[in-house]
Formats: sequence, C-alpha cells, structure tokens
Amino acid sequence: MKPLLLPPVVWLVSVVCMLVLHWKSPIAVWLPQPYNWLGLALIMAGLGIANWHARLFRRLGTNINTFGEPGELTMEGLFRRTRNPMYLGMFISLFGVACVLGSTSALAGPVAFFALAQFWYIRSEEEAMTLKFGDKYIEYQRSVPRWL
Repeated sequence: MKPLLLPPVVWLVSVVCMLVLHWKSPIAVWLPQPYNWLGLALIMAGLGIANWHARLFRRLGTNINTFGEPGELTMEGLFRRTRNPMYLGMFISLFGVACVLGSTSALAGPVAFFALAQFWYIRSEEEAMTLKFGDKYIEYQRSVPRWL
C-alpha cells in the first residue's frame, strides 16, 4: 500500500485527477489563454528542482524513500534555503499544470498535494529526522524555513 502513497505516485495521480476535473467539470477559467502557457515554465522549473534534489540524494547515498529511515542530514543545494525542495518542486509543477489547464477545478491538485505533504509526509519525516539527528536537526529546522 505504501508504494502507492509515495510522492511521485501521488504527483502523477494528482495530474490525472486534474485533467479529469478540468475536462469533466472545469467550473470556471481563472487563467485564460495565452497566459496559461506560462504554466509550462512552472512545470519545468518544479520538475527540475525535484529531480535535482532526488539526484543529490542518490549521489550522497542517502535514503529518498519517504517512509524509510533517514540516511543523512543533507544541507546541499536548495536544502540550504528550504527543508523540502523535492516537495516544493512537485507543488510548483502541479501549480504549473493547473495554470496550463486554466480551470478552477484543476487547482484541487496542487491544494491536495500541499495538504498531504504538509500534514503527513513532512510531519512524519521531521519526526524521524529529529529522532535520528536530535539537536543537529532541531538547529537545522530553526535556521532553514519549511517553505511547504
């Protein structure tokens, strides 16, 4: 069951749900053409941020699995500015998809992903990081904002 709840799977399911909502019940257009195409830049930027930090985890040999035990306390890349650059990148890309679609109903995807990341993924990861790294992680939390 947990593999189905991994963030990349949830991201993909969110995109599919956004497309279905947009086509079946678009509610209202909030971002008309041609402005909606600016969302492509957000999609690329968000996916780039998430991928960059996933590769960073692989290079450092640390655990990327949301539900696994933390490997290393990483402070490279955007981890110097935000504690959750991969989730931030996924959120930015989902918001980009919502922009491209331009309908209000498509905004449900990034909102739902934000809530899931904020109240489940990040909360459980921070508890695990605090248990493993103690004061070092608490100091990191004080010095680097969550940003998601």
